[in-house]
Amino acid sequence: MNKVVDLEADVIKIALYDTSHSFTATDTDYTTDNELAATGGYSTGGNTLGSKAVTEAATTKWDAADTEWTTATFTAFHAVIWDSTAGNDLIASIDFGGGKTVAAGTFTIQFDASGIITLV
Repeated sequence: MNKVVDLEADVIKIALYDTSHSFTATDTDYTTDNELAATGGYSTGGNTLGSKAVTEAATTKWDAADTEWTTATFTAFHAVIWDSTAGNDLIASIDFGGGKTVAAGTFTIQFDASGIITLV
């Protein structure tokens, strides 16, 4: 299952974006356009995903540990998962369906138990 993007060995990051972010099928690379500012507990580029694993079976899934920003104060509308090892390749874009706000607290992205990406 490993090709140009190695979902287990590469450094995979998740970045947060403001309300102006939009995603189209032509988007292929991570960009800082409309990424949250490096303030309020957020750093440009986002967090590095830990405990990455690909499970291959009748249902193949890719998963990683949930990620969080502590002592955070910001509002995020989108997240982008990207590979910082393979030329900033875009893996996924997540629309939160509206602004998610945290004020002097912990902002957590909790991935589904069935994986970030699941192929049946």
